[in-house]
Amino acid sequence: MNELSQAPARPKPPAVITVTPAAAKRIRDILAKSPKPMAGVRIGVKARGCSGMSYVVEYAETRGKFEDAVEVDGATVFVDPKAVMYLLGSEMDYQEGKMEAGFSFKNPNEKGRCGCGESFSI
Repeated sequence: MNELSQAPARPKPPAVITVTPAAAKRIRDILAKSPKPMAGVRIGVKARGCSGMSYVVEYAETRGKFEDAVEVDGATVFVDPKAVMYLLGSEMDYQEGKMEAGFSFKNPNEKGRCGCGESFSI
């Protein structure tokens, strides 16, 4: 037997992002109400807002080429490959308050946010 066949399996790299149970539940709820079948949601970033970048969450019919997929509690989140370097190590959550509800991101790569919280800078 050669040395390569006895090498220990390399551990799986950590996911690009983590998804909280609250976010996973909201994703499942949203997808259940979709007018057509969806594979999950896709997250990415776009250049906009007063701080420069904004998070984007949209329906995903299929997994795109080179996309990372994170599955939590039956919910699938695809990460746009162009956004990986901005989202690495982030946590996606869902929060409901008296005046608003929505997905939120805790991103260790952020250097600043605008006053309204709609955009961030890296």
